[in-house]
Amino acid sequence: MPTYTAPGVYVEEVPSSQKVLASAPTAVAAFVGFTQRAPLGDANDPEGLAPRLVTSWTQFESLFGGFVEGAVLPLSVFGFFQNGGTLAYIVRIPNSTPAGEPARLALPAADRSLGSPLEITSVEPDADVSVVIETVDGDPDAEGPSAFTLSVVVGGETVEQYPDLTFGGPRDAAAVINKTSTQIKVELKLETDVDLESQLELLRPGLYSLEKAAPVPAPVTGRKFAGSETARSGINGLAIAEDVTMVIVPDLITAATKADGSVDLGLWKAVQTSLIAHCELHPNRMAILDAPPGMGPQQIKEWRSATAMYDSAFAALYYPWIKVENPIGTNGDAEVLIPPSGHIAGVWARTDETRGVWKAPANDTIRGVLDVERSITQNEQSLLNPIGINCIRPFGTRGIRIWGARTLASDTDWQYINVRRLFNMVESTIMDGTQWAVFEPNDVTLWEGVTRTLTGYLRGLWQSGALFGASADQAYFVRCDATTNPPESIDAGKLVVEVGLAPVKPAEFVIFRISQNKQSAS
Repeated sequence: MPTYTAPGVYVEEVPSSQKVLASAPTAVAAFVGFTQRAPLGDANDPEGLAPRLVTSWTQFESLFGGFVEGAVLPLSVFGFFQNGGTLAYIVRIPNSTPAGEPARLALPAADRSLGSPLEITSVEPDADVSVVIETVDGDPDAEGPSAFTLSVVVGGETVEQYPDLTFGGPRDAAAVINKTSTQIKVELKLETDVDLESQLELLRPGLYSLEKAAPVPAPVTGRKFAGSETARSGINGLAIAEDVTMVIVPDLITAATKADGSVDLGLWKAVQTSLIAHCELHPNRMAILDAPPGMGPQQIKEWRSATAMYDSAFAALYYPWIKVENPIGTNGDAEVLIPPSGHIAGVWARTDETRGVWKAPANDTIRGVLDVERSITQNEQSLLNPIGINCIRPFGTRGIRIWGARTLASDTDWQYINVRRLFNMVESTIMDGTQWAVFEPNDVTLWEGVTRTLTGYLRGLWQSGALFGASADQAYFVRCDATTNPPESIDAGKLVVEVGLAPVKPAEFVIFRISQNKQSAS
């Protein structure tokens, strides 16, 4: 308390013991897999392995490139944004190594029938080098230029410039550049039946990038997918992206496909096991898993029960795969089968936005899907649903819908996705929103303040329909008093608060009991 020694009026600010809690984000996805290229411009992460946040497909393209052969992740990210997603972290897994050869450029001539007047090669292998050709007008009576300027561009900056170059003579392009340049080598490609001045006329001005040799594909192991928290790579690198709530690995199929076209189910299980373990260690997030492709209902049931044997409330499995438009396909290849996880994550995000995280993300259409790998009947789903396999099924004019909302947990308390994600949100909100209570005097004032803070937040959830009960007392309770905080607990520096929630469960089985109502004679 301040000490007052002079008469006067004093104003004191008294901190409120009740705070307002705002729900933690629930629709932030993370995609782990392959991309067309690594993002540039980060000196601390030159290979582009750390998680990068993107908020639109356009931003993803500018950072990582677009659709590319041998990478499913771009298709999944596109499906995520198409279905209502807005925030996604991208974790790039390197699946190739540089060719180790110089970049090359055959400078095009204005008249392509004469071939290339210059061939340019980078000094360093796999270099990102561009050149700018500018022609210089000479004699006004001459039809073409008498000289040209060649500039070398690296990282968007001009690092070397060679003016007044010619083909032959004292300023011969090859002789001048090869003598001094540390970036490129030049070789003249002159046609024997065309004079030098004609060649110079055919030089086409412009900016040209040297083409690097195609990278060499490199095998990707389960360990590489798992990555390292220290190195900020792979699945474990997502530890620094604390707001992630959904994790997807769509390129598992790319890495697990063998040379003969079969799928390495050992690698499949190893990566998904690492993903589940990561989500259980960071319990604000869930893994959206893809079933292996090409399996019928009986096969996927046996794989789930006898091979995968996952048991986790922090993972959900979807089957079968989906068909989408192939953006890089040629004639006869207009559709492509991809794992559904990216599109599913978008539906989760859309449901969170329109209904709330407590609404099961099911019985909703998936945008951008042309068909499913195979149609599942009601009887076939009756084998899969009890063991936590969420089916994607076509329903004619009602579209292709997610027809399941279960986790992979054997504990019935956590068998529904929306229940697990609701608790994830509430727990994250309480943890982030009550940091103010740390080191406060552990007395009745603090107990009452914490109780009011949590009660106000939970009442709002109940009024929004997130909690079950005709009254607030039926929907939740908050207990923080002398019974939860005895003297020995206070002496140990602990503040113990008990919170109970009654989550709403999805109406998974809607049953109408119908009978005949016979009239009896009066």
